[in-house]
Amino acid sequence: MTSIDQESWSRVKGRLRAEVGDDVYSSWFARMDLEGLADATVRLSVPTRFLKSWIQSHYSERVLAAWRAEQATVDRIELSVRSGVLRPLPVKPAAAQTALPQRDGRDLRFNGETRLAGAPLSSAHEALGGSPLDPRLTFETFVLGRSNTLAHAAAKQVAAARRSDPVMFNPLYIHAGVGLGKTHLLQSITWAGNASGERKVLYLTAEKFMYGFVSALRSQTALAFKEALRGIDVLVIDDLQFLQGKSTQAEFCHTLNALIDAGRQVVIASDRPPSDLESLDDRVRSRLAGGLVVEMSSLGEELRLEILKFRMAAARQYHPGFDVPLPILAYIAKTVTHNGRDLEGALNRLLAHSKLTGQPVTMELAEREIRDLIRPQEPKRVKIEDIQRVVARQYNVSRADLLSSRRTANVVRPRQVAMYLAKTLTLRSLPEIGRRFGGRDHTTVLHAVRKIENLVGNDTSLAEEIELLKRQLQD
Repeated sequence: MTSIDQESWSRVKGRLRAEVGDDVYSSWFARMDLEGLADATVRLSVPTRFLKSWIQSHYSERVLAAWRAEQATVDRIELSVRSGVLRPLPVKPAAAQTALPQRDGRDLRFNGETRLAGAPLSSAHEALGGSPLDPRLTFETFVLGRSNTLAHAAAKQVAAARRSDPVMFNPLYIHAGVGLGKTHLLQSITWAGNASGERKVLYLTAEKFMYGFVSALRSQTALAFKEALRGIDVLVIDDLQFLQGKSTQAEFCHTLNALIDAGRQVVIASDRPPSDLESLDDRVRSRLAGGLVVEMSSLGEELRLEILKFRMAAARQYHPGFDVPLPILAYIAKTVTHNGRDLEGALNRLLAHSKLTGQPVTMELAEREIRDLIRPQEPKRVKIEDIQRVVARQYNVSRADLLSSRRTANVVRPRQVAMYLAKTLTLRSLPEIGRRFGGRDHTTVLHAVRKIENLVGNDTSLAEEIELLKRQLQD
């Protein structure tokens, strides 16, 4: 795959982001990689079967059209589920005393107790019906920084708790953007919890939960499926935003309630807070928000550099001749800003170049190899709750007034402005905006949006007010 192919892929991703919006792009396309381009066929990969199925069912034509806009000769898209390549197992630097899990079954040490890493724990976990675990994703390989300290501390507390201990916060809900460490923490909890032998910890992706439930319904073993899940001491669910289907969501709600009511621990990760999971029932969102909700924010430059240093130390365990000078690592940390996967991808490219050509890594090489990973800063993600708060403050009314049925002039105009801003600054649908404004019908929202659009064209003062509100929300 040439650098020209990578540049084409970067432009295709830009087209997709512009067409579908940031939220949809982050959910479905952010983890899609280009594997190759040959004979008018583009080969792409994603990390899970669920993503592959969903993209093929809903977005295949759009992806193909984006590629054809870039290269008219492309006539076919091949999508596959990838496995890790060119990713050396992270190992603590030499000073560390704790051995890390290895894929080949070397010793893994938790709390002073040695166990076989690859086979026994992972096999036992998968025998319970869990999703596959990556032996690299443990607490020992998690790099701490300001953005993830609270989430890490909460995860460690959950992993270290004993069966007889009272549950401190339930559920533990961790949300963050793509590649910021959610899955790493969830799998760390599972590895550590199962290694202690104290409790049964089950890690499931939302895809695996859906597949298990649907399979149980088809085979008429739904009761056994429910009983098995509710016998788990710690249930860990990853990528909850992908949970689809009313019956599956209803079963998830029943399982969640049953486990929490029984004093069992539930840990959940998603790419958004509970209030933004629009497809879930209000009762589920309320239950999720009732535990400890922790956000892992974007990686700061200092943390990005520490991650790169750690990955370098791990890579050199297996490739002693591989070296990236500190100024180049600092350049990557400064320019590759979006997530940890991009950082790892940048280092993998330099490793591949070093191994395949035998040439040293230079600044010129780094600039050329990672330029498609340098993305423009994304605009701030505006929430409807923020819009309501800022508009209420601007017009000296309460948020409760905006959600109420009051129709006095001093409330109607701010409410219409807030609905207009919700439509123009977020990706929420008209029915969802109406629901967030006291359960109003989507036609009410549409009327408000059109009303403000007409007024802005004729009322300079109102137009300036709305521009001021937009700046407050986006800064």
